[in-house]
Amino acid sequence: MNTFIAFVFGLLFTLSLQASDWRAVHDEIQTLFNETMSNINVHSASWAVYSPSKNIDYSFAAGKFKSGDKVTKASPYYLASIGKTFTATAIAMLYEQGRLNLTDKISKYLPNRIIGGIHLFQGKDYSHEITIAQLLQHTSGLPDYFEGKTTDGSANAMTLLHSNTEKLWTPQEILNIAKQNMKPHFIPGTGYQYSDTGYILLGMVIERVSGMHLHDFFKQHIFMPLNMNHTYMHLRAKPILPTSRMAEIYVDNLEISTFKSLSLDWAGGGLVSNAQDINRFQLALYGSNFLSQSTLKKMQKWIPESKGIYYGFGLRKVHIRERLPSGPDLSMIGHTGSTSSFMFYCPRLDVYLSGTLNQASQVKQSIVAPIKILTYIQRFVENEK
Repeated sequence: MNTFIAFVFGLLFTLSLQASDWRAVHDEIQTLFNETMSNINVHSASWAVYSPSKNIDYSFAAGKFKSGDKVTKASPYYLASIGKTFTATAIAMLYEQGRLNLTDKISKYLPNRIIGGIHLFQGKDYSHEITIAQLLQHTSGLPDYFEGKTTDGSANAMTLLHSNTEKLWTPQEILNIAKQNMKPHFIPGTGYQYSDTGYILLGMVIERVSGMHLHDFFKQHIFMPLNMNHTYMHLRAKPILPTSRMAEIYVDNLEISTFKSLSLDWAGGGLVSNAQDINRFQLALYGSNFLSQSTLKKMQKWIPESKGIYYGFGLRKVHIRERLPSGPDLSMIGHTGSTSSFMFYCPRLDVYLSGTLNQASQVKQSIVAPIKILTYIQRFVENEK
């Protein structure tokens, strides 16, 4: 009996130490969150860290609206380019339903009045040669209507966002920014160039094939099945359940949340969500509850984007040690957004990360902060062995 009692007490002591160590990891992340929030340009932030296998479920939120109301863990925020993963997922769903092939040319679904002349390169029109896969992976050669240079000195979308704040843009008007005033970079399939324009075309394909508005497709086929009750397309739809207002977005000291011109994002990043909903989406996506393993594998056919970063179909993979030689030998898969938003899954650690700083000038943190969080967790896992 004495031996058994000693065993029980030893086990309880070990579990107590482990719980204490995990609390230390939580405290490290909390400290990182507080340090990040201390930046003078950061007005609000929200992070969530989740791992079902490690019993991790951490949430952090801080900051205030200009009105003085607090930003909470439930407060939705603007996703920016994280929305590309949702557009790519919608395409993958239509593929699994047999309604399109990833190798299809977009001319099969979109008429000449939409795509004709959008890819004129060195005297030849490649507009009808572009495939769905090339749009998904930014290998179409199309210019980026958002930040690309125009041929006549006219405004790109980034400039229009600030100069015409009351305009609600249609997808065709968005597409025309690139079609009328920009030049492509290369023949389709021969290079990589990040292009929001390609995702506008993908949104149009989804609407044409499904017969639904893009925001309705998202709601019916992704948000509702996954109980993402606080996720919606900004300026075009409402969330499933009553939701608090979107956290304010800043570009340095300029607050842009009320700009109707944010409609310039659409299929390339026009969604609003919160960290809990985003982790719910990731859990379904990578857990094979939403797409088949074979389709998910197709989405993870990587090509180099920048140092240590690779792009698939609406997904980014960051190999941490390639990006940061002193970092852990881990990869994280997901996407980032220009508002410093991030959404990542680390397969080796089984950890899901999501969050934002709602500040365009802090976009580097959308990579740096997740790397630091995973470093804390990896260090604990190694010490535990």
